[in-house]
Amino acid sequence: MSRPSMNPSEQPDPAHQNGPQTGSEASPTARPPGVYVIAIVVALEALALAAAGIWFIVGAFTQTAQSLPSTVFLIVLVFALAAGLGAVAVNAFKGYRWTRSAAFVWQLLMVAIAFPALLGGSTLIGLVLLLPPLAVIYFLFTPKVVAYSLRTGGGQPIL
Repeated sequence: MSRPSMNPSEQPDPAHQNGPQTGSEASPTARPPGVYVIAIVVALEALALAAAGIWFIVGAFTQTAQSLPSTVFLIVLVFALAAGLGAVAVNAFKGYRWTRSAAFVWQLLMVAIAFPALLGGSTLIGLVLLLPPLAVIYFLFTPKVVAYSLRTGGGQPIL
């Protein structure tokens, strides 16, 4: 006699047991608006890092570097961060749960960068660096976004 599986990902999706849904019912896997905010802000941060990497490359060819290995390392690091943030943005949009922690840590770093800019007199730059990360942090912990990123069952595998 075998026991039923206790793994939630192997259980049938309860939303599909009652037949097809009508248009007025919300799908359990529908993306909440917070997911769009998170994905867009993190994607824009990734693009900003990629632009900074290009700016560093231009600077490396137009200015004299004090340390060539440090310059190359900084360029590689910035592009690696941009690629990582791009992956976080795409996979947050898909609903993977690991992206919430990665996005949260990056937003905390952005807040840490924003406060010295605010306190140093660059109010506009400080607000531009502070407000989007605060919005992402807020949406990362809303119940709908958490439920979307922790959903089980269905046809799409989750990490």
